[in-house]
Amino acid sequence: MANISSDVRNYFKLELLLTRSYGPLRQLFKNRYSQFNCGQIWNDTPTCGTNYLINVIKKNKQINLTPVQKTSVSNGDSNEWDLTTLTALLIYGDRPKTLNAVEIQQLDQEDKLLKQLKDIRNELAHHASKSVATAEFNQLWTDLTAILVALGDIDTELDKLKDDSIFEPPTQVINEDNVKEASRLNSLGTQAHKDGKFSEAIILFTKAIVLPGVADHDRAIFFSNMASTRLALYEQQAGPTGRFEIDDPTDQRYRALQDAKQARTLWSSWWKGHLRVGKVYAALNEHEKAINSFERALALDPANDEIKKALDESRAIHCRQLSHNHLDPELRPMSIPERLNEKEQKFGIDPEDTLLALRLLGEIDPAVADLTQGHRYEHGDIDVKQNYEAAARYFSKAARQNNAEGLYNLARLTDLGLGVKKDHNFAQKLYEQAAAQPPMYSKLKNFRNPGVAEAEHALGLRYAEGIVVHKNLQTAVYWYERASAHEYVPSANNLALMYYNGIGVQKNLDKAEQLFEMAAKRGDANAMQSLAKMLLDKNELQMSKIWYDRACEAGNIITQTHRPIFEKLLQEKQHEIDQCPPNTVKRTNATGNVSKSCQGQEDVDKQTDQSHVYDYNILIEHANRGSMTARKMCDALEHLKQALSIIKQAKTLTENEENIFIHELSLCFRIEHIVAQFPTMKIGRKTDEIVDRVLHRCATDTESTSGVSRLDEDVRICYAVLHMDSLREIAEFLGPCQQKYPKSIYFFQLSAVANCSLGQYETTFRCIATDM
Repeated sequence: MANISSDVRNYFKLELLLTRSYGPLRQLFKNRYSQFNCGQIWNDTPTCGTNYLINVIKKNKQINLTPVQKTSVSNGDSNEWDLTTLTALLIYGDRPKTLNAVEIQQLDQEDKLLKQLKDIRNELAHHASKSVATAEFNQLWTDLTAILVALGDIDTELDKLKDDSIFEPPTQVINEDNVKEASRLNSLGTQAHKDGKFSEAIILFTKAIVLPGVADHDRAIFFSNMASTRLALYEQQAGPTGRFEIDDPTDQRYRALQDAKQARTLWSSWWKGHLRVGKVYAALNEHEKAINSFERALALDPANDEIKKALDESRAIHCRQLSHNHLDPELRPMSIPERLNEKEQKFGIDPEDTLLALRLLGEIDPAVADLTQGHRYEHGDIDVKQNYEAAARYFSKAARQNNAEGLYNLARLTDLGLGVKKDHNFAQKLYEQAAAQPPMYSKLKNFRNPGVAEAEHALGLRYAEGIVVHKNLQTAVYWYERASAHEYVPSANNLALMYYNGIGVQKNLDKAEQLFEMAAKRGDANAMQSLAKMLLDKNELQMSKIWYDRACEAGNIITQTHRPIFEKLLQEKQHEIDQCPPNTVKRTNATGNVSKSCQGQEDVDKQTDQSHVYDYNILIEHANRGSMTARKMCDALEHLKQALSIIKQAKTLTENEENIFIHELSLCFRIEHIVAQFPTMKIGRKTDEIVDRVLHRCATDTESTSGVSRLDEDVRICYAVLHMDSLREIAEFLGPCQQKYPKSIYFFQLSAVANCSLGQYETTFRCIATDM
C-alpha cells in the first residue's frame, strides 16, 4: 500500500470498518430468529437454512436475493452471508403479530440503524474510483462508528482501524517447518493445476491452508489459487454448454467464491484477492458485483492490464444485460431470407427489390458489395452458412475503404469476439473511426450514412459505463446527442433517461418527454414504455395506455411481462381521478399525483372507463385489411368474451363451468395475453379465486396417476400469467410446469420472460433455446 494514495487508503479503511458489522448482524439475526420462532435456535446447519429458504424467503416478496445469496442461506452457515444478505433478511423479514410495544420499538430502532448501514455500504460500492476524500471519509467514519457502537461494538477498538498500520502484515507466530511444507504443497498444487489435474490440486492447496503457523498473506495466496482451480474444475465438468444457475453449496463456483473471499479477508490490500473475487462473480454471471471487485483491485494496482481487461469485459456484459438487447425482437438472430421476409410483411417491400437496390449500390460503391457479403456470412443466407470469421474479413475490407458501416460492424464483432480476437481497445478505435465519417452518404443525396450514428451511440454507451475509457457522463451525453441528431432512436431514449433521472445533465422532465416521444414515434419500444409511464404519472391515462399497448405490440417482452402491474396502476389512477370533482383534476407533472383533496371513498369495483379496453370493432376492421396482429387480438378477445360471459352469469359456478372458464381464459392468454383486461376489480378477484380453486382441485385429483391433463395445463397457464408481477415465485412455479408439459411452448416462453426480468440470463437462454 506504500504507493497508494491516501484517498484510496480511506476507501479501504471504511471497507474494513464495514466488515466489523458482520458479527453483530449475524448475532442480531440469530436473536430475532429465536424471538420470532418461539425460542428456536439457529444452528448454522443446512437443515435450518433450507427450511428458512422455503418457509420464509420464498413467501416474502420483499426479500430479493440473488441465486448465490439464496444458496448461502440454504447452506445455513451465517458466517458465509455477506452484508447485503444480512441486511435484507433483517430489514424485510416478517415480524410476528404477537410482539408488544416495547419489542416493536426496539426492532424499529435496530432497523433504522440497519438502513443507515445499508446506505453507507451502497454509497461506497458506487465509488467507481474506490477513493474517498478526507472530508467525506471523516463524515462516513463518524456515521459508521456510531452505528457499530449502537450495535454493540467498542469505539476504542474501532479507532485502531483508522491507522495505516492495518495495511501492514499482522504480527504472527510462524512455524518455519510448516511454512516450508505449505510452500511445497502450494508448488505441487500449482503444477497439478497446470497439468489439468484440478481435483488433485485442490487437495494439495487444502493441505497447505490448514497448516498452523503460516503467515496470513501466504494463506491468502493458497486460498486464491484454490479458488482459481475450483473455477477451472467447474469449467471442465460443465463443458461449453452445461452452464446453469447456482443452487447448491457444493457447486464449485460457490466454493470458489468462499475461497476467494477468504483470500481477500486474509490480505485486504492485495489486488489479486479482489481480482479473484471478481472473476468468480463473473463466472456466476453477477457482473455488477464483479465490477465492484475489479474496481477495488484496480485502485490497488492502477497499471495492471489483467484487471483492466477483466473490468472492461464485465462492464460490457453488464451494459448489454441492462439494455435487454437479447429480448428486442428487432435484434433477434435471423438469416438474410428471414429479414427480407419480415420487411415484406411489415412494410410491403419485395425482397427482390431490396436485393436489386443492394446490387445497384454495389456498383456505385464497392464497399457495399463487401458489406452485403459480410451480412450474409454473419447471419446466414440461402446458399451461405453462418461464418463469423468470413463476415469479419468482408467487414474489414469495407472498413479499409473508410466505410462507416464496415468500421462499425467490425468494431461490433471485435467487441464480442465473434470471428476475430476479442479486443475492447481496438473496438474503441474502430467506433471512433466510424463516428468520424460524414453523417450523410456521399454517393447518394439525402441518404444517411449507415454506421455513423450507430458508432456514436456505441461511444455514448462506453463513456456512460466506463468501458476502456474513463467513465464520463458528460461525454456520454455528447455522443448520445450526436447520434440523436442523426436520427438514431436508441440514443434519444438513453438521453431521455438521463434527463429524466438527472444523470450527467440537469434534470429536465419536459426535455425527457420530448425525447421519449420522438424515439417512440420512430418505433423504439423502450421509449414507448418510458413515455407511457411518464404520461401515467401526469394523469394522461388514455395516451399512457395507447403507448403501453404499442410497446407490447412492438414485441417488448419486458413491457409484456409488466403488463399486469401497469394495468393495476392504471385502474388505481382512474379510481383516484373518479373520486375528484371534474374541476379539481389537474394535469400534474411527471412526479405528481392526484390531488390529496380527492381522497373520497367509492366502490373500487365500479366499471372502469371503457376507453381503456381494446375496441373489438376497430381491431376487426384492421384484421379485415390484412393485419395479422389485429387478427390475433380479435381471436384472443373472443375467447376472453366467452370467459367473461361465464363468470358474470352467476355468483357461484359449477365445477364444469369453472373448467370451461379456465379453458377459454387460457386460450386468450395463449393467443395474446395483453388483451386480457378485466372490466372491474371484482371480476379480477373472482378470476383469481377460481384459478386458485381449480389449481388446487387438479393438484389433489386422485383419478389421474400422473396429474397431467388439459385442465391442469390450462389452469397453470392462467395462474402464471395472472401472477407475473411476482417474478421469483412464478419463475419457480414454471420449472415443474416445463417438466410436466415439455411440449407446451408457452411455459418456456413465460419462464424466459420471468428469468430475464430477474437477471437469470443463463436460464433465460435455455428457455429461449427450448422454445426455438
